[in-house]
Amino acid sequence: MAINNSNCLLISLTFFLIAFGSNHANGEVLKVGFYHKTCPHVELISKEIVDDVISRVPSLAAPLLRMHYHDCFVRGCDGSVLLDSPTKQAEKDSIPNLSLRGYQIIDKVKTALEKACPGIISCADIVALVARDVTVAVKGPSWEVETGRRDGSVSNITEALFNLIPPFANITSLKQGFLQRGLSVKDLVVLSGSHTIGISHCSSFNNRLYNFTGKGDTDPSLDPNYIKNLKKKCPPNDQNTLVEMDPGSVRTFDNSYYKLVAKRRGLFTSDSALLDDSETKDYLKKQGINQYGSTFFKDFGESMVKMGRVQVLTGNQGEIRKVCSRIN
Repeated sequence: MAINNSNCLLISLTFFLIAFGSNHANGEVLKVGFYHKTCPHVELISKEIVDDVISRVPSLAAPLLRMHYHDCFVRGCDGSVLLDSPTKQAEKDSIPNLSLRGYQIIDKVKTALEKACPGIISCADIVALVARDVTVAVKGPSWEVETGRRDGSVSNITEALFNLIPPFANITSLKQGFLQRGLSVKDLVVLSGSHTIGISHCSSFNNRLYNFTGKGDTDPSLDPNYIKNLKKKCPPNDQNTLVEMDPGSVRTFDNSYYKLVAKRRGLFTSDSALLDDSETKDYLKKQGINQYGSTFFKDFGESMVKMGRVQVLTGNQGEIRKVCSRIN
């Protein structure tokens, strides 16, 4: 699940080595139904708002799903991606996060939950619930979301820049970034399948079309016909045009992403890189064969649960924000 943004810098991949994720800390655990007694209608409230929003603005599904990943890969799943900074130094101000959208939907869910259950539901949990709900809303899988996270109070622009995996990452960097967070190679290829929905600016992959090695060449790992089609949509130096990541399936969550990557039509370098490892290559080829024989939906739910456990705050750690964009 690599970042998709309009102003990616070609920086070296220097990951901060952070502690492996866990679903328990400080004697508390994440669990399904954490709010069963304190806010029994939390999931229904989230789902009703999300269903209404996606029915009217389906393009918000992809960025709201991606927001959970962008949160969890920087300081863990603590809602730090939501925090504002008066000096524009928060995670959301970092180049990899400039294309994130849907913060107002998180705020809308939070407002409704504060009305129903004041001071109970964390913003980090809302991000996790909304990620599941938008996936279901675009015909994707459902899964039971573990809750009980608490909100962090630190959000740093530099940490987002160095911890989020860019679209030009190779397979070694991709595997390293996931393994550092306690996630497997299978989780990597499964969560990459979220690229079945969403769009990208041409600037995130233009070098693959016009200047892959600095010599005015194209990326040899891309299908030549796909390159021709992309060049029609993205002239040299185009920074603004939007392209579907999974043409024909941009608003439907399905397994077609794997079919495209297997045909060397992955939009990002990080997509094509999945063909450079035997385990990821084998998975994507199997998932792309048959929609009904695919295990992708089941696997995706399991991997999302695992990602949702990364470096969480629980118990008396952190806080429950009243407003998701600022600490109490």
